[in-house]
Formats: sequence, structure tokens, C-alpha cells
Amino acid sequence: MERDELECFLLLAEELHFGRTADRMRLSRARVSQLVQRLERRVGAPLFARTSRRVALTALGRQLRDDLEPHHRAIGAAVARATATARGIDGVLHVGFSTPPAGEIVLKAAEALHTSHPGLAVEICEVPLSDPYGQLRKGEFDVQLTEFPVREHDLGEGPALLTEERVLAIAAGHPLSARAAVSLEDLSAVPLLTVDGEVPDYWLEQHAPTHTPGGRPIARGPAVTNMQEALTLVAGGKGALLSAAHTATYHARPGVAYVPFADAEPIGYGLVWRAADNTSAVRAFARAALKAATGA
Repeated sequence: MERDELECFLLLAEELHFGRTADRMRLSRARVSQLVQRLERRVGAPLFARTSRRVALTALGRQLRDDLEPHHRAIGAAVARATATARGIDGVLHVGFSTPPAGEIVLKAAEALHTSHPGLAVEICEVPLSDPYGQLRKGEFDVQLTEFPVREHDLGEGPALLTEERVLAIAAGHPLSARAAVSLEDLSAVPLLTVDGEVPDYWLEQHAPTHTPGGRPIARGPAVTNMQEALTLVAGGKGALLSAAHTATYHARPGVAYVPFADAEPIGYGLVWRAADNTSAVRAFARAALKAATGA
């Protein structure tokens, strides 16, 4: 059934008058008659009883009307909801952040949106280390500011908003802790803590590589699920942690030294969202986050 046939049938079933139906559809009476006849040919029987004085539904017409009306209303409501979601930026936007510097950008963006879009409330929450994309996929987050790279076919991403150098968190008594800087080749001299959870292989290799750039194997240390657990093990000499420079500021603690790398690529952070749900609210937040990150 074509959409124009459906609309025409339901309107005529309501009005029971070709003239009023034509007016509501902004068509000629002849066109309305053609649409009805085309649908009746498709069905294989008359849907309306027509005389020179009145129009009435046949029994088959009443059956078709009763079957179609609920679905037609549901389709209209679904389209209306989708349109409102796409155009509107009211409601609640759930935003995740993976590190304290990312959280600061998220907070600044949320404050800016409170002024520019007062109908949009922003709720923020930390992204679990052990499940970097799970809450986003479940719809618990609408967008999140997190480490790159992200190589997930169902997730979209924006440009890098923040970069920072990498450091090695290591027990204060370890020989590497006295260095002014370490190299990636030095990782072969200490076990690296790994992450236990729903983490992609490429993500894990970024945070806990198995070999140095020169091909030397890197021993695996215990698996952790959060930063506090990781630093407790580091302080206890159970392994080292490959981390970002902010960790020395936000997670300073006795027994842990933070040594910068001389040759590691910086870590980039950017916004990630479900590719199928790039809504107006998400786009508004992305613009606010870019301004917050660049100071523009």
C-alpha cells in the first residue's frame, strides 16, 4: 500500500465525503477517487459503498480501517518523537569522562550549555577503566570524552580535544624511579599492570603493550579494574603502570614515582558517541566541549 493511498483511505473513512477529503489532502476530487479505486483494486473488493447522496464503508472497509488506524497513529507518533529528538535539545544528556582532565572539560561544556540551552540538563559520570565503551553502547551515556584511538564500527568520534604526555608509574624504590626519563624499551625491565574487563585488544595494547618497539617482550603484571587498585599494586612493587601525565597530579601518593617518557607518543582524548544517535544535543555538547578545550 502506498502512503497516499493509506492517507486517503483513512481520511475518507473519517469524513465519508469526497469533497472534504480532497480539501484536507489538498487534492482534486478526481484524484481522491483515483486513489480509492487503486486501493480497492489492490485489495480486490470495494471498501466504500457510494451513491449520489452518501458514502459509507463496506464491512471490509471497516475491517481495514480498524486494522490500519492504530498502526498509522503509532507511525505518526514515532516520526514525531524522532523529529523532536533530532531537532530539540531539551531533556537530559548523560556524559561520561575517562580522566580528571577530561572531566574538567566536560564540566566547562556543561556550564556553557546551561546558559545557551537552559532546557538541556547535563549529568556526568566517570567511564569505568574496565569497560571503556559498555555504558555508551547501553545508552547509559549519550557521549563521552575518552582516550584515543577508538576503532569501533558502531561508534562515531570527533577531533582530539586534549593531548598529554605519558608517564610510567612505578614503585619509588625501583631503579627506574630514579631516572629523569625512561624510554619505551625500558618497559622490558618491569612487569606492566594490565586491565581486566571488556576492553578491545587494540585498547589494551595502548595501555599495556606486550612488546617494546624493538621487539623485546614486556612481562604481564596483575590485572586491575580501577586506578586506585592499580596504584596500590604499583606502590607494593607488583608492577608498573603506563599512564598519562595527569596521574602524577591527581593521584600523587607515597610509594609511587611518576617518570616521564622520552619517546612515547602523547595520549589524545576526544568525544565518542553512538554513530546512530548523533542528536542535536550531542552536537551542541560537542561544540561546547571544543570551545571549553580550546578556550575559544
